[in-house]
Amino acid sequence: MLLGKYSSRRVTLIWIISASLFFYGWWNPAYLGLILGSMFFNYAIGTVLSGVRNSLNRKSILIVGIATNLVLLAYYKYANFFVDNINNIFSSNWNIDHILLPLAISFFTFQQITYLIDTYRGETREYNFLHYALFVSFFPQLIAGPIVHHREMMPQFSRMEFRSINYECIAVGLTIFFMGLFKKVMIADTLSPYAIETFAAVSNGNMLSFFEAWKGVLAYTFQLYFDFSGYSDMAVGSAYLFGIRLPLNFNSPYKAFSIIEFWQRWHITLSRFLKDYLYIPLGGNRKGSFRRYTNLMITMLLGGLWHGAGWTFIVWGGLHGIYLIVNHVWRNIKDEFNISTNNRIVRFLFRFLTFIAVAIAWVYFRADNIEAANLMIKSLVGSGGVIWPEDARYQLGMFADVFTTWGMQYQYIQYFNGLDNVLLISGLLLFVWISPNLQQLFYRAPAVVTALEPGVIAWQSNKKWLGFVVIIAVVSILKLGQVSEFLYFQF
Repeated sequence: MLLGKYSSRRVTLIWIISASLFFYGWWNPAYLGLILGSMFFNYAIGTVLSGVRNSLNRKSILIVGIATNLVLLAYYKYANFFVDNINNIFSSNWNIDHILLPLAISFFTFQQITYLIDTYRGETREYNFLHYALFVSFFPQLIAGPIVHHREMMPQFSRMEFRSINYECIAVGLTIFFMGLFKKVMIADTLSPYAIETFAAVSNGNMLSFFEAWKGVLAYTFQLYFDFSGYSDMAVGSAYLFGIRLPLNFNSPYKAFSIIEFWQRWHITLSRFLKDYLYIPLGGNRKGSFRRYTNLMITMLLGGLWHGAGWTFIVWGGLHGIYLIVNHVWRNIKDEFNISTNNRIVRFLFRFLTFIAVAIAWVYFRADNIEAANLMIKSLVGSGGVIWPEDARYQLGMFADVFTTWGMQYQYIQYFNGLDNVLLISGLLLFVWISPNLQQLFYRAPAVVTALEPGVIAWQSNKKWLGFVVIIAVVSILKLGQVSEFLYFQF
């Protein structure tokens, strides 16, 4: 699109690939060789797979391809973790230099593994390296997903919109992009200090009071939500500037009424990858309940490890594995005894319980180590006392004495400001529960999957929306006065 409709297709491909690699190399040029080497290797393996007919040889080639990708990922992402744990277990002193994690290695590795498997299955093939390089390096989804399939992207790169100017694509793309930027810099980054201070406190061994702990955990719960939601919007918006539709990766996950539904809404393409290339090959739900639950747990443990090289991520994955098993058992009981859950109060309770369960699991996702996470969990259940700030006692009015009889204390605390913080968290929760999401806002535009139930607010190409976009764009850009990385960049 940037080169206009008069440029050749080859020149356009080279331009976008070069721009994407420049975008990637801006973080650390030294790792450009890594992603280029990975692309050349996987393209070669895919080409060989497409030409070999012997099933045994094809399977051997696939295994070599996948194993090489995983070894590369393991070295850069998990080598220090494995060495540290070996030293702790065997009291050894094996030492390697600290390995800096290359940007997006988890995402472009998994994406190329899907390509190899799909090629092995005969579902896709690629004979043009420029096409393959664009598939891997296309900058809107390179850094933190979504994890896309070759077959769902390459047909789009051949469309005229990719090589010509489309003003509707520009209008829709910029609107979505700046909405995502606003979520990131105005909401997620504003919440970041609240999470940082409380998790730093428990990392230093300090027990927090009940309200301090919940403030910190919920601040991180919403920070991560708006950070990843913002990134997902920016990816969709920037891709749509070229007329490219990325698969949906974020669908109001805190609106979920169950953990099963949560994983159908959060990081959707990662869930798809884990299901299609790990859970189902392990046997899925085809071999009885015990095997099904075992497969679920293995999948979630490895999903946790994929997010980071640490025991905290493994515990986070294990917690969600337990959640999913409990959820499936409950569904079986509900179906067997014909229990109705359509009551509004019941559905509200399910949504609230799902949200709380997810927030508690985020403690391990965020904490520096297991000890800090456990200390935060203890604080959440009141081990550090239920304390309201002494100078904000008047905020509770006539309820102050009532709460005193229930065990609440009033004294100085550092990380909780009273009713202001309660209203902030409550307002954010209400917002994520009732506000329309991206696909509902843009159900009249073909940029995203059409919503089953369009929202009451819908994007239109008019002056009101133009004014809205200009305002949020200016406000967001002015807020970009400091370095602000996306949380998922570290994975």
